[in-house]
Amino acid sequence: MTVLYKLETFEGPLDLLLHLIDKAEIDIQDIPVSEITEQYMAYLQSMQELELDITSEFLVMAATLLSIKSKLLLPKPPVIEIEDFEYYEDDGYDPRAELVERLIEYRKIKSIAVQLLDMESERSLIFTKEPEDLAPFVPVQLDNTLKGLHASDLIAAFRKALSKAAQRTSYQRITRDEVSVKDRIREVSDVLQRKGMGGRLRFSALLHDEMARHEIVTTFLAILELMKMKAIFCYQEKLFEDIVMEWRGGDNFSGLQNAEIDY
Repeated sequence: MTVLYKLETFEGPLDLLLHLIDKAEIDIQDIPVSEITEQYMAYLQSMQELELDITSEFLVMAATLLSIKSKLLLPKPPVIEIEDFEYYEDDGYDPRAELVERLIEYRKIKSIAVQLLDMESERSLIFTKEPEDLAPFVPVQLDNTLKGLHASDLIAAFRKALSKAAQRTSYQRITRDEVSVKDRIREVSDVLQRKGMGGRLRFSALLHDEMARHEIVTTFLAILELMKMKAIFCYQEKLFEDIVMEWRGGDNFSGLQNAEIDY
C-alpha cells in the first residue's frame, strides 16, 4: 500500500518562515534562530524525501539562516581592561535584524493581499452590463412649430377660443366607470387561464385605443399583483419590447376571490 504525504504549499521562503514563527507563537522581533533553522531544514528535507522540486530561493534562505546561526554562536569580543573598568566592544549589531525587517514587511504585504482578495471576492458577486446604443430610441428633434409667430397671432387665437366658448349653451358632466385592480386581476387571469398552463399573452393585447390612462395604470398594477402571487411570469424578448406574460397559476392558483388588494 502506498502512503501519500501532503505538505503545505508556501509562496516562498519568507512565507514558510512566517508560518513557522506563527506556529511556534514566538515574537517576530526575538526569533530563536537555532529552533527556526532546525524546523526550516526539516521542512526542506521532507520536500526532498517526497522528491519535490526545491527552488533556489528556499536554498538561499537556508544558507542565510545557517549564516545567522553561526554568527550568533560566535563568542563575544574579549574584555578590555582599562584601569578600574572592564568592558568589551559591542557595536549593537544583531545578525537577525535584516531578516526580521524583511519578515515584518512581508507580513504587511501578505495582510494587504488578503484584504485585496476579499475585495475581489465581493466584486465578483457584482455583474455589470456593457452600455448599449440607445440612439434608435432617442426622439427625433422636430422643427420649432412656433417659428415665425408673433404675440398678435397668439392674442388672435386666444380671442377665437373665447368666442367659441361663449357660443356654448349647454354643459354635460361625463362620468367614467371606475375599474378596481381586483376586478382587473380577475379579467387578466381569466384570459390567461383559458390559454392553459404556459399560455402567453402580450401586455399590449390588454390595451386598446379608447382606454383611459387610469385603466392602463390599473391593468399594469393587476399584472404586478399577479406576479406577486406567482401566478404569472413576465419577461421581455428585447430591450424596450412588449411585456410577455406567461401563465403559471394552473390548478393551484387561488385566492383571487378573497385577495386583499390595497388600491
